[in-house]
Amino acid sequence: MTAPVYAKIAVIGCGLIGSSVIHAARASGAVGEVAVADASEAARARIVELGFADRVTADPAEAVRDADLVVFAVPVMAMGEAARAAAPGMKPGATVTDVGSVKAAVGEALAAALPESCFIIPGHPIAGTEQSGPDAGFAELFQNRWVILTPQARDDEPYADALQRLSDFWSALGSNVELMDDRHHDLVLAVTSHLPHLIAYNIVGTAADLEGVTRGEVMKYSAGGFRDFTRIAASDPTMWRDVFLSNKDAVLEVLGRFTEDLQALSRAIRWGEGDKLFELFSRTREIRRGIIAAGQESAEPNFGRDHRAPADPDTNAQQS
Repeated sequence: MTAPVYAKIAVIGCGLIGSSVIHAARASGAVGEVAVADASEAARARIVELGFADRVTADPAEAVRDADLVVFAVPVMAMGEAARAAAPGMKPGATVTDVGSVKAAVGEALAAALPESCFIIPGHPIAGTEQSGPDAGFAELFQNRWVILTPQARDDEPYADALQRLSDFWSALGSNVELMDDRHHDLVLAVTSHLPHLIAYNIVGTAADLEGVTRGEVMKYSAGGFRDFTRIAASDPTMWRDVFLSNKDAVLEVLGRFTEDLQALSRAIRWGEGDKLFELFSRTREIRRGIIAAGQESAEPNFGRDHRAPADPDTNAQQS
């Protein structure tokens, strides 16, 4: 077996993504020791019961002590607080990353909270399910998925070495690694992830509030499209509240463009412009086929998703 990429990692926050990082790192041999810090007593007890961490604590500073890699896997707006709590125990020269869906705000929060001796490299694995909590993680989550790293504007050799090492870590977990400017990442994700979630939350809310349609009818007669919206809209309210507030400029920019396009589509329907509708639907169908061809989705029924038992609606969610 090859030597681990990191002798010790600390994961702060152990939901779907945090626990999956641990499972994948263990399975690949990319890590030696694993420490976890989680604010939830119930989550800590479950992590101990599952046995996938060597040390479990409520104190981030204790968890990060002697860690070569620290992964913050908490909601976006909790990153700064978590980093401040971890800072006293941070090892000089440790690499610090995260798994949040917003990068500019997170990078600023981590840089403000942590010692200058750390190598801060914000990151975002484009992977997730509706499930949440320590039980939700699995080693295959990152296989053939993209991980975007948004390094700081530094050109010193130690930082470059830390960036390469972190890239090697994610590659060992089965991911494809891309480097990107943090603000460009936030604009891209506003299109590919944030706006779709906003639309899903809104359309499910509209259906629930629509006069003349009962809640029972919405659930009983849900067609495939609406069911998929409900899957997305089942995502963690805390996580997504933080995403929208932290990335509001990019989301509002993309939402404005979407609104204009939606108005044009409305006019095409109103005036019976079938050629315009057919052209749009044909173009978007090709995008779907391209996603499948790129290996980022399955052509199987139900979009290739497995049939795991649904999560508790009060706890499910992590989409990226």
